[in-house]
Amino acid sequence: MNGRPFDTAPDLGDLAQPVTELGEFLRSRRDRISPEQAGVASYGRRRVPGLRREELALLAGVSVTYLTRLEQGQSQNASDAIVGALARALQLDADERVHLHTLAHSAPVRRPRAGAPEIAKPGAEQLLHSMSTVPAVLLGRFNDILAWNDAGHRLLAGHLDVDAPRSIDDRPNQIRLLFLDEHTRDLYIDRRDEAARAVASLRYVAAQFADDRGLAELVGELSVKSAEFATLWAGHDVRLCTSGSKRLRHPEVGELELGYEVLHLPEGNGQRILTHTAEPGSASAAALRLLGSTI
Repeated sequence: MNGRPFDTAPDLGDLAQPVTELGEFLRSRRDRISPEQAGVASYGRRRVPGLRREELALLAGVSVTYLTRLEQGQSQNASDAIVGALARALQLDADERVHLHTLAHSAPVRRPRAGAPEIAKPGAEQLLHSMSTVPAVLLGRFNDILAWNDAGHRLLAGHLDVDAPRSIDDRPNQIRLLFLDEHTRDLYIDRRDEAARAVASLRYVAAQFADDRGLAELVGELSVKSAEFATLWAGHDVRLCTSGSKRLRHPEVGELELGYEVLHLPEGNGQRILTHTAEPGSASAAALRLLGSTI
């Protein structure tokens, strides 16, 4: 026992099966908001600390039956008004709201299918190589590394063959490296934060390609091989990563503090360019120049 309050009566709605990706996401958000935070009167002892399904239904102005059907995928294309009401009741942030909309309006679940191998967009790869002093990589929808420039290769994966992204059947994958490759694990000073951000980003993108076999295989592999990944994936955190900062401990040039920008390609196919820069005049900028001089 963990000493948490519990309900004497079970939340029967939570026992319904099956639960879809949408249902799991809603449940994970319910678990993270207390009745007090949601403005719900709570009486007696509770079985769980978060909101019960009937409490969320009341806050969103829908019936428990409808909410149960929605979570089980039996009610497709919920109206924007209902999705918005659920988002407000759960106090979702902007990325979580978009994710909820995507899940609520997704097509019925189908058997995972094999997608065509991703090909780096020629214009994007040309742009990548034109930024010779800016470490950059072109990522596929599920973080396969489709291309990198020399600086990006040297910064992030100098231990791998520079031509590795050209091997369509055996490309390096940024998330697989982060969880399973010792060099990459050692590269990030704040590796736990980097891991959480990477999984949340994969969750966000994955909702748009839910029936892609490549996603199922990647998630399955990492869930088996990394307990950390499995825990993070089960948390259902979502985030559209566009910019921020990272601290690296590079084996050749030491510690760097870099800003990153993610440039999403307009085609909406999930491909994006990840760039890294340093504050002008900083020690990190000098380290990047030193790294570039050895290429």
